[in-house]
Amino acid sequence: MTDTSKKEIDEKLITRTLAGDESAYAELMDRYRGQLFHLLYKMVYSRIEAEDLVQEAFIKAYKGLESFNREYAFSTWLYKIAVNNCIDYLRKKRLQTYSYDKPMAGKDGEMRREYPDRDAGTDKPMLDKEKSTIINQAIDSLPEKYRTVIHLRHREEMAYEEIAELLDIPIGTVKARIFRAREQLKHLLKGKILP
Repeated sequence: MTDTSKKEIDEKLITRTLAGDESAYAELMDRYRGQLFHLLYKMVYSRIEAEDLVQEAFIKAYKGLESFNREYAFSTWLYKIAVNNCIDYLRKKRLQTYSYDKPMAGKDGEMRREYPDRDAGTDKPMLDKEKSTIINQAIDSLPEKYRTVIHLRHREEMAYEEIAELLDIPIGTVKARIFRAREQLKHLLKGKILP
């Protein structure tokens, strides 16, 4: 299906929705629910939270459908609503994180966690997982504006132009944020996984 025909189908469904046809909006939701869930899940790492955020995005889009500018793709507008809503959610939530090697306080004093060796045959899977964990922790520690562009560029594999449109910022700002995020990651990862 070409982008033009996708846009035409979306426009017909939007017109029907605005005319009061609720089944048309249900079709729009079906068209984008999977992609939207995938995007939001990568941002919150929780199926339940991602499902709730998808629902909120569709509700906000429905309420603002009359203001949608049809010169643009519905999907981009919807993703923008969803990402902005998710960023607001994450700001409010401010996830509390714990270091896996830091002792836990218990009623009998401090205790260290012990992790089983699930793969005694080779260290490579463990080292790969540890490397991935270290990288993800470094990404999660970035300021939100850098974390978001890194996620969209490297995990969602979006083009600079798509990121700029989604976040409603100039493409130069996207490139600058990605550059600064990568520099911060190099600094954070120096001596941990990078030479």
